[in-house]
Amino acid sequence: SEIVMAFEASQPLKLSLVAAADLSSSQFLFVKVDTNGKAALCTAATDRPVGVLQNKPVSGQTAEIVVAGVTKIVTAAGLTAGVLIGTDNASKAASKTPGTDTTNYVVGQLLATTGGAGVVGSAIVNCASPARAA
Repeated sequence: SEIVMAFEASQPLKLSLVAAADLSSSQFLFVKVDTNGKAALCTAATDRPVGVLQNKPVSGQTAEIVVAGVTKIVTAAGLTAGVLIGTDNASKAASKTPGTDTTNYVVGQLLATTGGAGVVGSAIVNCASPARAA
């Protein structure tokens, strides 16, 4: 993945969960808590992310997750700085519009414009208490 002006800052809230599957190629993607209390990739735009995966664990290893703070994140498309974001069906950051994407969760905003899909950008996220884009 291309990295465009990606940066990180203090990450005050991190979480460690067991990886539910091989997440070794999923660094900087949104993850959720599955029904077994493990970290799993978000597979629907309506999923509620618990945070952004920071490492590359295989199944059974510890997944390090940023729940709230500034993090690198893979984008689903070219996004503009300041846009509200949540997950898409492939765990990537996607634009969310309040009043339109009402079944989706807004969990942060992009901090720098990205040029296209699969680009690693920077975002500030707060997945501790996500709200729908109502």
